Amino acid sequence: MISLKTLLCAAALTLSVSATSLGLDRRASPDNTVSVNGAQNHCLIVPKDAHTNIGDSEQPGGTMSYCTSSGKTSSQQGDLPNNFWSNVAYSTGNGKNGGKYSQLTGCINSGSLDRINSDDAGGQYDSSGGQGGQGNPSGSVCSGYNHYVELMEPAGPRACIRCCDDPVDCPTNMDTSGCPSVVPGNYFNCG
Repeated sequence: MISLKTLLCAAALTLSVSATSLGLDRRASPDNTVSVNGAQNHCLIVPKDAHTNIGDSEQPGGTMSYCTSSGKTSSQQGDLPNNFWSNVAYSTGNGKNGGKYSQLTGCINSGSLDRINSDDAGGQYDSSGGQGGQGNPSGSVCSGYNHYVELMEPAGPRACIRCCDDPVDCPTNMDTSGCPSVVPGNYFNCG
């Protein structure tokens, strides 16, 4: 006869299999989720409080997701103004090891969003960096992908985000290198 202890151990072992090892998306609250489905269909992480430098928002509770009207999935997400991007390029492809990615690159109207300061040099948000590789903000995810990296450079004035399956295509160790180095793409000669 199987003991209760044996059954509980087997159940715990079964439950310890991670969702990502099964090919399932990690889940996060809507205000901690980004997406890149098109130039007019996406969500970005931005400072939660008005007039905040990106670096100052990189702390627990300091950020939230802001979305285009077609990208928004919850009332927990803020609204990106229609004129946030002055020029934006959307592209998809396969990365260095064949994993898929989706990205936005371009110039922003930093004065259009009261969450950021126009003279801020910027910073990085991601799903796999930060303390213990838990992301910055912690637990943040990109819908439909395993990883993401986002740089917001208001003084640039530019921004970029890439969602990817393979972490090599979303480097989190180049946060001071700028958008063109981290997410190569069209920046329309911003700034």
